[in-house]
Amino acid sequence: MLYGRGIEQDRIRRMLTHAGDGASCALVIHGEAGIGKTALMEYAAGLAGPGRVLRTVGIESETELAFGGLHQLLWPVSGHLDRLPAPQAAALNAAFGLSGESVHDRFSLGTAVLTALSQAAGGGPLLCLIDDSQWLDRASLDALTFAARRLHTEGVVMLFAVRDGVPGGQITGLPQLLLEGLDSTAVDAFLSDRVATLAPYAREQIIEQAQGNPLALLELPAALTAEQRAGQLNPVALPAGLSSPSSRIQEAFQEQIRRLPEATRAMLLVAAADDSGDLDLVLRASARFGAALEDLEPAEHATLVLLTERTLTFRHPLVRSATYQDAALARRLAAHRALADALEGEPGDVQHADRRAWHLAAATTGTDEAVAAEMVGVAQRAGGRQGTASASASYERAAQLTADFAGRARLLAAAAFTSAEAGQFHRTAALTDRINALALDQGMLADFARVRAIVELDRGSPGQAARILLECADRLGGSADLAPVLTEAVQTAQSSGDRRLMADVAARLPDSPEYAMARAMTGPLDAVGDTIRHAQAGGGEAAGDGEAGFAERVLSGSYSQLFADHRTALDIAEACVRDCRAQDMVGWLHTSLHLLAEAQLSLGLYEEARNAATEGLAVAQQYGRRHRETYLHATLATIAAFQGGQEQCTDLSTAALDYADGHGIELAAAHAHRALGLLDLGLGDAASALTHLETARSRVGHPALAAFLLPDLVEAAVRAGQRERATEPAALLAQWASAAGQPAALALSHRCQALTGPDDQAGQHFTDALHLHDEGTTQTFERARTELLYGEWLRRERRRTDARNHLRTALETFDALDARPWASRARTELQATGETTDTDSRPDPLLSRLSPQEREVIRLAATGATNRQIATQLFLSPRTVGHHLYRAFPKLGITNRTELPLLLGQTDHPSLPTDPNIQP
Repeated sequence: MLYGRGIEQDRIRRMLTHAGDGASCALVIHGEAGIGKTALMEYAAGLAGPGRVLRTVGIESETELAFGGLHQLLWPVSGHLDRLPAPQAAALNAAFGLSGESVHDRFSLGTAVLTALSQAAGGGPLLCLIDDSQWLDRASLDALTFAARRLHTEGVVMLFAVRDGVPGGQITGLPQLLLEGLDSTAVDAFLSDRVATLAPYAREQIIEQAQGNPLALLELPAALTAEQRAGQLNPVALPAGLSSPSSRIQEAFQEQIRRLPEATRAMLLVAAADDSGDLDLVLRASARFGAALEDLEPAEHATLVLLTERTLTFRHPLVRSATYQDAALARRLAAHRALADALEGEPGDVQHADRRAWHLAAATTGTDEAVAAEMVGVAQRAGGRQGTASASASYERAAQLTADFAGRARLLAAAAFTSAEAGQFHRTAALTDRINALALDQGMLADFARVRAIVELDRGSPGQAARILLECADRLGGSADLAPVLTEAVQTAQSSGDRRLMADVAARLPDSPEYAMARAMTGPLDAVGDTIRHAQAGGGEAAGDGEAGFAERVLSGSYSQLFADHRTALDIAEACVRDCRAQDMVGWLHTSLHLLAEAQLSLGLYEEARNAATEGLAVAQQYGRRHRETYLHATLATIAAFQGGQEQCTDLSTAALDYADGHGIELAAAHAHRALGLLDLGLGDAASALTHLETARSRVGHPALAAFLLPDLVEAAVRAGQRERATEPAALLAQWASAAGQPAALALSHRCQALTGPDDQAGQHFTDALHLHDEGTTQTFERARTELLYGEWLRRERRRTDARNHLRTALETFDALDARPWASRARTELQATGETTDTDSRPDPLLSRLSPQEREVIRLAATGATNRQIATQLFLSPRTVGHHLYRAFPKLGITNRTELPLLLGQTDHPSLPTDPNIQP
């Protein structure tokens, strides 16, 4: 029976009821130790019924054993794994050390967990209980929370219990339920029903000390003697002033443990040091202390442990904690050594080897090269299974165990690299502070600088990140390891908007063709045209293989985008995304998707750009890459601005600016302000648009970086009646267009010259702009804007018939693109010429009837992808994909997926490929 938890019980009951109808959900139950999290989970298990519950429990001593918790949860349904898609089954088998292979894709692993749970549900409800999540190994927790965030219609309920106050134990991105202390009514009922008679004074003291904690209410009285229960309490019987009830509960457990026989306490200590639940292992290790199975009887009678033929389980994690912490250091070390000896000679699977190594490390107080080598092996195995958090901890322990000065630096550097991969940037920062860079060779020094820069980029500022890389570049000299360091220094300096810093980077760039565009960033635009065109000609081929070459490819794509060669940027970005997926370069995926989204956005491929940016944002958030997340927020804000999504644009821009302003990410701030300016420009508020766009321009440190917003700035100034504020930006745009030499850039320049130059030349500039739009890569939105502005000019010149032709073309394009504010402007102008138009002649775009997730599923289904293939690419379960199709078909007026290609004109949409890694 639970006391005072009626609201919480109702919530869990509703979750399971909805799961019975096919809905899925997750909940994080958190609070202090003993507050009732486990009791609520047991209540949920009782509602779900036998055979409908999967469990795993985080174990403090096994926090660094990658995927141990996930293995415990899924083992009862391991028979379902053979029915998973081959890549997902391979990922789980690799994670569990069953295949000897490495996990090459964390997303495949997370999707595999989601699919396995969906299959195990079989119509649901299926309840997954993850208790003591704060001690679950990071690899397991990442995979489980990944699945929990993507639950939809599988009939699965996931409950995570988390103890507050444990560093790094928090779970974000899921609904939270905070358990607080019981109220006075519940406390009275609990004590009356569960605790033997207490004298009034003792009862008052228990209530005061317990602070509504149910376990404290139960355990504090159990630690009292008969005299104390009768009211003979002295000042130390229930210590006052401790930090929380948890510590008092632990002291109560320790008092119970101290009353046990010595052999029993020895066995409990061995079990607490490992707590794998393996009774046979505990017995073998305890034999070294002269203890045997019958010595566990006193602990079992005291209900401190629960025993079966094969397992030993502590009744509460605090019992284990109390046992371990109450033992002297020498006894703890001896327990770990006994466990390591007991594991020696076990069948040579990975998990036994890793556990033995950790026990050896725990039993070692000084340096030991042999144990250090074993910990390196643990790290390498954990890293190979994508258990990067576990790998980092193993490398760090190996560093503590080695006496070699240079070796310690290398191992700490490896710990920093892997913690950064795991997104643990607080830990990465702490590790880098302990590394003596003087002990690193040049190759590792370059990697060390890059990981320091990554931490600084995502937690500090791009300016400081660039300075870290420049300091390393000065130490590397002409080393072959210099290229990736300088490549990243170029990008971080640009992000800072600091022109002087960009010049410092450029001064260190080698005089070679692949750096020509980077060097050009500090010179005047009209002097670098030849350099830029030469660099563009070879930019797509400059990169080699591997991550260093990959950085240069991304930089090449960025420069192509910067100088209006959007088709080349698109080709490079698509190749980068494809290679990221194929080569498991997750660290580059969000950057590549951002480049892809920006190229697609420039080409007017808004749905495709939204898809790429949304996926990139999810990846960035998954790995804590706040810097790139800020840019992607700005990209999505810009897409919303094009289509008049005022609230969405404002929210996304605000999110970008909140972080960019606090961390000096000036280029991202410029993109966010540009989105707000473009939104106002479309809505007809030219004055507000001008303010945003001029603010955006002030945030970047080089004219080329501002080129993307200059056409909007010129138009806003002219429409606001501030033509003089448009003259200089129009001239700068002309210089940039000349340097870029791309028809798309020259078209924009001519359009702005038409707006700012003499009226007798405006018509020719507009005509030239339209010809250049047709000559270059198609930019449907920008061409329509030119048609709109030309039509407006012609109407003012009283050439209404000519104006109508251009305004009609603009309106048709804006309607097709669902660019509502711009369509409204074109419609208003067309009416001003005397032509009658419908209030909204925009055709009803089929996909606008669907939710964003339904659109994603429908687009992939139209390519012929199966539900499993779609689920793998979108990180959903196949059942959820089927649910989305079921809901989408009636909205589209169809009955099956074979009608999708014709309905959507799939042959006209080559930009919607399936993931090349998905196997039929």
